[in-house]
Amino acid sequence: MASRIRLEDRECPLSTTVQHVGEWWTLLILHDAFDGYTRFDQFQENLGISSSMLTARLKTLVADGLLERRPYQSNPVRHEYVLTDLGRTLRPVILALAAWGNSRLEPERRSMIVVDANSGDEVEPVIVDARTGRRLDDSTTYVFAAGPAASPAMRDRYPGRREGA
Repeated sequence: MASRIRLEDRECPLSTTVQHVGEWWTLLILHDAFDGYTRFDQFQENLGISSSMLTARLKTLVADGLLERRPYQSNPVRHEYVLTDLGRTLRPVILALAAWGNSRLEPERRSMIVVDANSGDEVEPVIVDARTGRRLDDSTTYVFAAGPAASPAMRDRYPGRREGA
């Protein structure tokens, strides 16, 4: 399958991330994995996905290191798909996507919300800077900049990075 990443975006972390998790079924499989699903039949029944599509997506998630394939039964051999440490780091991304989707709906129209497991209170997932705790949703305060490994093309695209910052 041909890569969907444009040649000039090959070094962009957003482009390479979308290549791994930007496909519809992939996000839904990861969502189910965060809800505790591990077995092929669980994913298939919950998502209504074809066997061939699910097999392909699970293979990709395993190859990308987001899920680990483990045997759970020996006769016949059956496998489960368990989130890896790398896969678990995507949970905040999934939460943020769900929160964004809900932000466009009136509260009574939301079919799924994120709540505090202890209190049951609804929470509002936001992305914050780990160092300062400040929200990152202001696009005039927080901008993309060329990183230390940026190519000349990336530096041309994002010339504003302060040295030593």
